[in-house]
This record gives sequence, C-alpha cells and structure tokens, in this order.
Amino acid sequence: MNRDGGRGNRDEGRGGRDDNGGREGRKSNVRSKYRTEYAGDHNFDYKDPASLTRFVGDAGKITPARISKLSLSQQKQVSSAVKKSRNLALLPSGTDAYDTSPRPELISPVPFEA
Repeated sequence: MNRDGGRGNRDEGRGGRDDNGGREGRKSNVRSKYRTEYAGDHNFDYKDPASLTRFVGDAGKITPARISKLSLSQQKQVSSAVKKSRNLALLPSGTDAYDTSPRPELISPVPFEA
C-alpha cells in the first residue's frame, strides 16, 4: 500500500498539480468589468439622443451600470444626459412611448349600439 492511502500518484489526474500550479488547460473566467468601447474621458452628450437610446431599456428606464458595463462616472454622465434629453423632449419620457405591444381593435366604433 502506498503512503497516500492507495490512491496512486496524486500529482496526476483531477486533484493533482502540474508544472503550472494546476492551471493547465483551465479556462480563464476573467471578464472585463467595464465597456472598452468608451474611453475613460468619453463625454455623453444630451444633444445626441441616438447614442443615448442604447442606455434606455424597452420600458423607458435607464439601464443600470452592471448591465451597461459603464464605470461609475460614466453611468452618472449617461443618467444626467438622458434626464436632460428627456426634459428637452429629445428622448421620449414615460413608458407609453416605448410600449410596442399591439392594442386590441375595437369591435364597433360605437359601443353598446342597440
């Protein structure tokens, strides 16, 4: 019986380590925290509603930073730019503007006609 309790060579197989400290063949789960297409000094302009619509969801809400992958300062810039743009009516405000669900048609133009 071996010293390790009959389990064979522990340096091989699932629980063992190789020359790289056990990292050989493993997939790295490191993801970038922030969006790389915007530099740190990028300014979000309230006069450009086309670029701001990327950060407004289907319900008309501003997407959170964990979903939009923006840093804290960029998220503050986006939220203030969206609010200014809504105030100037460059972006629609409220959920009715973003509602794309079809409305049911009326059966007759005059209801309860006898």
